[in-house]
Amino acid sequence: MDLKEYKGKTVLVTGHTGFKGSWMCKVLSQLGANVIGYSLEAPTNPNLFTLVNIENEITSIIGDIRDLNHLQNVMNEFSPEIVIHMAAQPIVRDSYTNPVYTYETNVMGTVNILEAIRHCPSVKSVVNVTTDKVYKNNEWEWGYRENDVLDGYDPYSNSKSCSELVTNSYKKSFFYNRDIAVTTCRAGNVIGGGDFANDRIIPDCIRAMQEGKDIVVRNPYSIRPYQHVLEPVITYLVIAINQLADKSLQDSYNIGPNDDDCVTTGELVTMFCESWGEDAKWINKCEANAPHESNFLKLDCSRIRKTFAWEPQWNVNEAVDKTVEFSKVLIQGDDVTKVMIKQINEYMEGLI
Repeated sequence: MDLKEYKGKTVLVTGHTGFKGSWMCKVLSQLGANVIGYSLEAPTNPNLFTLVNIENEITSIIGDIRDLNHLQNVMNEFSPEIVIHMAAQPIVRDSYTNPVYTYETNVMGTVNILEAIRHCPSVKSVVNVTTDKVYKNNEWEWGYRENDVLDGYDPYSNSKSCSELVTNSYKKSFFYNRDIAVTTCRAGNVIGGGDFANDRIIPDCIRAMQEGKDIVVRNPYSIRPYQHVLEPVITYLVIAINQLADKSLQDSYNIGPNDDDCVTTGELVTMFCESWGEDAKWINKCEANAPHESNFLKLDCSRIRKTFAWEPQWNVNEAVDKTVEFSKVLIQGDDVTKVMIKQINEYMEGLI
């Protein structure tokens, strides 16, 4: 189904002020959707949400996903047809520092959004965004499949595993006899312009360039499924609009790059340095007694390929180049909204 079907549809996006949420809202705005955002204030300063003036294009509601009453009131007031649940505490290291908040947000936040949906008959299609880290990591050399064991190690990953289980329970307990499709999506590590988060490798690279410093890489040998942020964002939308028409498409889906685009962090940073130029370089500084993080993580995306004839649009080199393009425009003080829309259009053209 054509993404033009979003024109005029009311879509509720939780976590809309975050990096990924901002890209989601900009895409939906370009498609002509009526977007209702529900989130805390933007988590960083600066932030993409403010830089590209998304607040002027959507209905932005500042609220806590842990506040069920507020969430239900918003849901009933705006009667969305589609819900994209992206609100989360998304940083692995932060989950070690504040595990209670992480579980409250990622687990009870999921309970609250599903409970609000349960009492809102207008909702017909739901996508719950989790993570590639939901799986019990055995450090396998092959990709994890959707039927592999869910048992994230750290509080962030584990809370997202719980979010998957909560969603499955609600599907079986409350949504099985209702005209609503509910899917969970497990995406790989995303990169792209406008990410200012702490403890993410590409934002760390960009900050180092701005400060004229070498890039510090704490674990250059870990392998991750890196992809541009538009890959999962637009795929969530493809799933949501298709399952709106055909409930049988609801499922759990991995969304990741091709196997040869699953690279080590060191390889990713080398690509960044080559794309950035200006004598950019990085140094290896492994941390002693650092919190546990998986060394090897890949996704098997056979299910989404078979179901939706889906393929990634941009390889990891292209994803890095697009991120560098955006970041240099931002640093130079030029129009980042223009480059953001340009990249969205370039990606969408590849879908035709």
